[in-house]
Amino acid sequence: MRSSIYILVSAVVLFLALPSSSNAQCKNFAKKICRLELSPYVHDGNYNAAILTEGEDAELFKTFYAGQQYRISVCGSETLNKIEFMVMDVDRKVLYTNAKNNFATSWDFKVENTQQLIILVKVPVTSGKNEELKSGCVAIMFGLKTD
Repeated sequence: MRSSIYILVSAVVLFLALPSSSNAQCKNFAKKICRLELSPYVHDGNYNAAILTEGEDAELFKTFYAGQQYRISVCGSETLNKIEFMVMDVDRKVLYTNAKNNFATSWDFKVENTQQLIILVKVPVTSGKNEELKSGCVAIMFGLKTD
């Protein structure tokens, strides 16, 4: 009886540890690979990364300050073919979509007024009907231009 409880507790601990382990790996991917794409912009110090599966999307809200030049860079693991990202204002008006720019991985812009923007990241379904959906790490990175 005592060994079954030990096995059950061990299984629960392992199950709970797995998501954090994959999240840590995703954060390391953002640090080592995606951060490089911000150059020559200075990274803002935040690592926004998550594991997404084809057909899933994620939103991130971020404040951008007047007069500053920014770079948004979105990158994903090699298992994901394309990653779409949109930048919208709080009324959800699309200001930029990389789908109209050959799925570019970054966008440079300057804001005239301090405002909160929404960054929506989508992983389109590219697998065939009988194939398993692909998953991978997707990171959204922000850089600031310093002159």
